[in-house]
Amino acid sequence: MRIGEACQQIALARKERVIVATMGAMFAFDALGVTERRLSSVPLMGGAAGLALGLALAKPQVGVIVVDGDASLLMQLGGLVTVTDSGATNIVHFVIQNGAQFAGTSNLPVPGGEAVDFCAMALAAGYASAHVFDDRAALADALPTLLAAPGPVFVALKVEPEPPRFGPDQPQPEMPDRQFQRMGMEAEQLGVWYASESGARH
Repeated sequence: MRIGEACQQIALARKERVIVATMGAMFAFDALGVTERRLSSVPLMGGAAGLALGLALAKPQVGVIVVDGDASLLMQLGGLVTVTDSGATNIVHFVIQNGAQFAGTSNLPVPGGEAVDFCAMALAAGYASAHVFDDRAALADALPTLLAAPGPVFVALKVEPEPPRFGPDQPQPEMPDRQFQRMGMEAEQLGVWYASESGARH
């Protein structure tokens, strides 16, 4: 399964849920044109679960989908415990497990690679359930059930790393400023949407 395929299935099944995405997933949703009700967890690497938890607690009636990266999640594994300790049940936490940090660019190896058992970690932290998928069709079939289940739900997505585009002969260009400003801009847009949601329910 490719990261674009996985993110496409999540986008198709999300309905009104907010998506918090980091790194490779962030760019995959960009490519798919998914811009509404999104929050990018960059430059806050490892903080996707924490951002999602804040949104989930602020609006319990609105579901939140986290699309994390394996390297990012390893930076802040304590976030798994924080999510479960909060009592939030409206979070589905996906992790793109491709064994590569900055996949599609420099493809630095992730410690533990594909051998890391993120599902076991999530269950030990107290997640309600944990699942693994490596096939697009199987993921698509399961998504309605996963999104409707009481959470927090954890899903590891075994994804092929995208081929690297940069190396010694082709240096990676510097990231534009917008990549480090987008989280603030998206948060403002999300705040407007949350406010309108609250008004609509009163």
